Amino acid sequence: MREYYDYHKSIMVPEVLEYLNIKDDGIYVDCTAGEGGHCKAIYEKAGGKARVVGVDVDYEVLEIAEQRLKDIGCKIDFFKASYKDIDIVLRGMGIKKVDGFLMDLGVSTFQLKGENRGFTFMNDEPLDMRMDPDSVFSAIQVVNKYEEEELARIIFEYGQEYQFSRKIARSIVSSRPVNTTGELVKAIQHGLPSYEIHKRKRHFATKTFQAIRIEVNKEFENIKAALGKFENLLNHGGRVVVISFHSLEDKIIKDYFRNNPSYSLVTKKPVLPQESEISSNPRARSAKLRVAGFK
Repeated sequence: MREYYDYHKSIMVPEVLEYLNIKDDGIYVDCTAGEGGHCKAIYEKAGGKARVVGVDVDYEVLEIAEQRLKDIGCKIDFFKASYKDIDIVLRGMGIKKVDGFLMDLGVSTFQLKGENRGFTFMNDEPLDMRMDPDSVFSAIQVVNKYEEEELARIIFEYGQEYQFSRKIARSIVSSRPVNTTGELVKAIQHGLPSYEIHKRKRHFATKTFQAIRIEVNKEFENIKAALGKFENLLNHGGRVVVISFHSLEDKIIKDYFRNNPSYSLVTKKPVLPQESEISSNPRARSAKLRVAGFK
């Protein structure tokens, strides 16, 4: 077990607590429980009286959450499941309606730093990128089995690598088999002009890694599936709070809330993190929080 200082820092906690409009007797579901930071904050905000359910597809981070919170007496129910199956989880618990859903769509510190998870290009690890370690589908299949055209589409759309997606895809295909993150980085590098690599502020592999991760975990499809289930599970006046880190994620959330007459917009524009939070936790810099209330 890691030391406490190494835990993931939950994003925008004060804003989450404010916009969930927490009641002492409410039921709240953190659909991306991770290491339990938001769950703990919700529980404490309600004075230990609200029912809190934490769901995550990654059993490793759930084990950390349970270990992390065991000493403070939190009565939080943790379940390993995808948020797209939240209706099944709640039905199994005998819960028909809840007062709030939270989704934090970022990748956790544990996933980024965890050995052999393959999320990061900072270490040479086996290609993986599965948020659900039990899934049989990983980055190995995407990188080594997808046709060049499909690979280019994913890098273009999900990675927003608009200018060089085809060249990167061609380089990856010609480099096969690609079995580690280090080999993937080299393939991406060979698909980019040297001047492009040097002028980028972020690591040149960032966009492609992001695209492959999104495809491996079917992130956009799962977000849409979960949103479609929330409205049947919310009490009137209940709220959905979503923190996104990718412009395409944010667009999915924004369009769904704006085009669904069952919801009223609590935030017409995304709420951004405070500068003080960004200074202490740079991963917060791209976060956008949107909130909708169920009519």
